[in-house]
Amino acid sequence: MTNPGDSSPILKPAHCFADKAADDDLASGTIYVLRSKSEHPVVAANREILHKIGVTGGKVETRIANASLDPTFLMAEVEVIASYQLYNINRVKLENIIHRVFDPVQLDIEIKDRFGNPVRPCEWFLVPLFVVNEAVERIKDGTITQYAYDPSAARLVKSTP
Repeated sequence: MTNPGDSSPILKPAHCFADKAADDDLASGTIYVLRSKSEHPVVAANREILHKIGVTGGKVETRIANASLDPTFLMAEVEVIASYQLYNINRVKLENIIHRVFDPVQLDIEIKDRFGNPVRPCEWFLVPLFVVNEAVERIKDGTITQYAYDPSAARLVKSTP
């Protein structure tokens, strides 16, 4: 699969996810889905559908270790809802595609960091977990770039060219 307008590969759909790596596979990261434990009224009211979707090259546990001090994580502890090991992909391009798919439901929130400065975290999306799981399936089969999220239907729909 390639990103539209870019000929460099994002992933090899046939085996970008696996229970076990093949001999020639290169572990390249993890897609993680988090839920915030923040008591911010907007977060609390939408907790079941508000997810941070990201990609990391390290361990998810390390990435979230100081979540309560990091505005990326809404200055609160988080729980890992799902994670998927990746092989043979460009993490940055994949994360950009995931964020493009869910852009219509990106959370628009301003919070204060630990110094009182306003911050607008940008990797949080108001999307049901089953749709995130479907997006991962579309990544696996190489068709994710053909889909967009339809908030009114709460599902992925084929994009029109």
